[in-house]
Amino acid sequence: MWIATQDLPRSAAHPFYARLNRILEQNRFDDYVEEQCSPFYAPTKGRPSLAPGRYFRLLMLGYFEEIESERGIAWRAADSLSVRAFLGLELEEAPPDHSTISRTRRLIDLETHRAVFTWILERLSQAGLVNGETVGVDATTLEANAALRSIVRRDSGETYEAFLMRLAQASGDRNANPRRSRPLGPQTAEQRVE
Repeated sequence: MWIATQDLPRSAAHPFYARLNRILEQNRFDDYVEEQCSPFYAPTKGRPSLAPGRYFRLLMLGYFEEIESERGIAWRAADSLSVRAFLGLELEEAPPDHSTISRTRRLIDLETHRAVFTWILERLSQAGLVNGETVGVDATTLEANAALRSIVRRDSGETYEAFLMRLAQASGDRNANPRRSRPLGPQTAEQRVE
């Protein structure tokens, strides 16, 4: 028996991810990350790789939902129809497995991760999804710009870079040491102890 995929029932999209995707699409996110990540991808060698736009959406999923590992991100992407829609996966497409996510994370340098996450924060701030702090100057209130180092999860206090580091350590990446040649910025006491 054959059924066309467009005839299958669809899940109602998750409102947050649907709005986030609209903002990303309006600002040509996929074109931006393709350009930022082009030095890390060979144009013709090997099997097709994980598209940068999909990779960073997977990281956003892990960050927003506080998923502890790349295996957990891959599982969540496979399990939810609304997340699959956010990632741009058709019903018959298999989501990336954890090893593909891990390999892609190791491929792209930290500066590019920072640049992309900062770009995302700027667009979300412009759309009113991220709030800065109010600062008083000469009796005039101004909204402060959201700096990458000061953005943390409300529930856990974890930064985006700490999230990336935790993913790397969970996958057994030996290069996930915060003391390596490219510092991640100001280190907390917990990071210095490691």
